[in-house]
Amino acid sequence: MTPLLDMTFDQLRAAVTSAGLPAYRADQLTEWVYRKSVTDPAGMTNVPNALVERFDILTSDIADRADSKDGTVKLLLALRDGERIECVAIPAGRRHTACVSTQAGCAMGCGFCASGLGGLKRSLTCGEILEQIIHLSQATHRRVTNVVLMGMGEPLANYDATVAAIRAMIDPQRFNMSARRVTVSTVGLPQQIDRLAREDLPITLAISLHAPNDALRRQIMPAAEATTIAAILAAARRFHEARKREVTIEYVLLAGVNDTNVCAMQLARLAGTLRCKVNLIAYNDVAGLGYRAPGEVAVKAFAARVEKLGVNVNVRRARGEDIAAACGQLRRQAPPTE
Repeated sequence: MTPLLDMTFDQLRAAVTSAGLPAYRADQLTEWVYRKSVTDPAGMTNVPNALVERFDILTSDIADRADSKDGTVKLLLALRDGERIECVAIPAGRRHTACVSTQAGCAMGCGFCASGLGGLKRSLTCGEILEQIIHLSQATHRRVTNVVLMGMGEPLANYDATVAAIRAMIDPQRFNMSARRVTVSTVGLPQQIDRLAREDLPITLAISLHAPNDALRRQIMPAAEATTIAAILAAARRFHEARKREVTIEYVLLAGVNDTNVCAMQLARLAGTLRCKVNLIAYNDVAGLGYRAPGEVAVKAFAARVEKLGVNVNVRRARGEDIAAACGQLRRQAPPTE
């Protein structure tokens, strides 16, 4: 059967009409799946079962679930080939954000992140990215309003599937989200950032910088050997010029590593060259990786130093700490598949 979430709306409509059914059945089907997160044919009261059964809607199952006391929900999904990925729902008032993965595993090898332990297994399809949104909506009984492609994997290393998924998210016929509520987070692949800038996608670009100089960045992020901070920020400036969207710099604070006064000054200088805001994130501890989170006082002091130098700074509150919500942790804790 054809995976429904891998199809564009036009492809779905063509499949429906080729089955001898009126085109409006495609509208009904997408309303149930994309808008209402209904995937059981029995729940689609105005759509013939024979039509629904022509398509695969969900190709993954929930293997594990963790609920945080702060409302965060994390799911471990088992894919058909046995690989597993994670996704997280983060409620904040009226906002309900889905943090989704684009790859099973990760090739970037960041020393402080559990996602890359074991390396990259494979990239996800467009449909496998999108069904994470539906799983999270079903699990929380809330419609997702925002999406961050910030889970397992490097989105721009899975470029075509990532862009196809974003187009589905903002398509009025499908998820119908505002493009401004979709964020792509990348460690910084300049050529792919330039390619993304040429797409007609007014989304938010987030750069996972995590260090204010190349030497330190290459120490904690091995993939940084392939480029420089200067090249990444130059691409980010071109993205801003093309899309007129402020860029976000993500900076995970690691105690005694990148939270010094010198690092704060260097980060402020870099941010001053770009139309951006800086998100500071206290590290979510992962056992065995050798890094630890700075205390609240240290985080506030670092933020104050950067802000004093004229940078727009936001300290992102850690969510889901009691359920190992950092990328890769639930997958790491789960027993291996047979």
